[in-house]
Amino acid sequence: MNEFKLKNGSGPLCCKGCGRQNNKLNTYDWLADIPGNAEEQDMVEVQFKNTRKGYFKNSNGLHLEKGDVVAVEASPGHDIGTVTLTGRLVKLQMRKANIKPDAEIRRIYRKAKPVDMEKYEEAKSREHDTMIRSRKIAESLGLQMKIGDVEYQGDGNKAIFYYIADERVDFRQLIKVLAETFRVRIEMKQIGARQEAGRIGGIGPCGRELCCATWMTNFVSVSTSAARYQDISLNPQKLAGQCAKLKCCLNYEVDAYVECQKRLPSKEITLETKDSTYYYFKADILKNQVTYSTDKGILANEVTISARRAFEVISMNKKGEKPDTLGENATVSDVPRSKDLLEQESLTRFDKNKKKKKKQKNNSVQNKDVSAKSEKKQNAGEPNANRNKQARKPASDGRQKQGGAMQQAVQAQSAAAEHREGRPADGRQVVAEGGSNASQQPRQNRNGRKFRRNDGNRRQPEKEGNTNASGNDNKTVPEVQA
Repeated sequence: MNEFKLKNGSGPLCCKGCGRQNNKLNTYDWLADIPGNAEEQDMVEVQFKNTRKGYFKNSNGLHLEKGDVVAVEASPGHDIGTVTLTGRLVKLQMRKANIKPDAEIRRIYRKAKPVDMEKYEEAKSREHDTMIRSRKIAESLGLQMKIGDVEYQGDGNKAIFYYIADERVDFRQLIKVLAETFRVRIEMKQIGARQEAGRIGGIGPCGRELCCATWMTNFVSVSTSAARYQDISLNPQKLAGQCAKLKCCLNYEVDAYVECQKRLPSKEITLETKDSTYYYFKADILKNQVTYSTDKGILANEVTISARRAFEVISMNKKGEKPDTLGENATVSDVPRSKDLLEQESLTRFDKNKKKKKKQKNNSVQNKDVSAKSEKKQNAGEPNANRNKQARKPASDGRQKQGGAMQQAVQAQSAAAEHREGRPADGRQVVAEGGSNASQQPRQNRNGRKFRRNDGNRRQPEKEGNTNASGNDNKTVPEVQA
């Protein structure tokens, strides 16, 4: 009959063949893979609804596995539960639960039958209506309590009422009324606010499921001193959880903060310098840095130094010495702050970077085009500019004129020598008449007139009827005098 599943709230309490850890109340069975562990089945751990567990004796020698639904002894009648642990670890868990060896231990009757499961489902179907009616009855009696849940026994002969109350409640009259109304045996069980929040469940401010609803089984009291050790502002709206109590996670890092605070100077010690007196203002415990101020009440002339430098200044003050400043490690309101994940930019920050890259590429291409155009303009304007400069530049004295004449004579001699050798002064090769060379092709000056080179270095316009070296007829061009 292993196909039956018990319902605990919204999901199955356990099922056969489940892994080592499938529920926050389950014990990690680290002996599951060891041979011979399942042979010792004298004691078995059985789990019921609302974190209720019990240890029963397997007197009939049944072969039980984790996830089996069994019928166990109860007072009165029987109850239905699920096996959560077998083998050697059961005795260790009983010792942890402070169960004495001479205590009366109830036994397991059998594996659940279809008849047992029908009674169990019928009893569970009445739990919600019973809880609503019991709340109205408690309110009519004027009791300061809240009934959070109702659990019926497997055979329907007993009901357990879980309630929350801040103060002691006299519910003797309530038990009488409930017994007369529902015709079952009544048991009242008080639970805390944290157990109630764990039973309901939810999502915490960290974005994860509540610790009390996932893995926590033992709830330790949390005090405001845990927040003081961590330098957290005592804001009840931020420190309280969904159970209206202090968050359990305040105890997680207290030991680390207490250990780090031992390396910081005392808050009452002041630091004396030649300029002024510095008072303790705040501390970054994990970074081992202390911030001092020249005023006790407000933050004035903020200076942040390391704890090591603070102890050095304290030792100097004990000797009667005063440093000029708090040291080289001091930084005035320039301490880098640690980045918080919640203070990041929007999710579209990556898209903005892509747009910026595209804009940079477009700007670089435009700049290259503009620079190329400007270079072309400069190269085209350089000859005219040089000519204009040479034309506008007056001869300062006779020496400059004489030097210019000498330079022209030297250039003329070099041109004649190069012509005799067979190459002009500008570096182009001269080909004899009748050869095909680009130098003999007609050229155009700035006014669009064609000309060709003569034997000399001068440029002469072409006359009517002349042919170039390639034998092509050229158009007649009027003579142009220099």
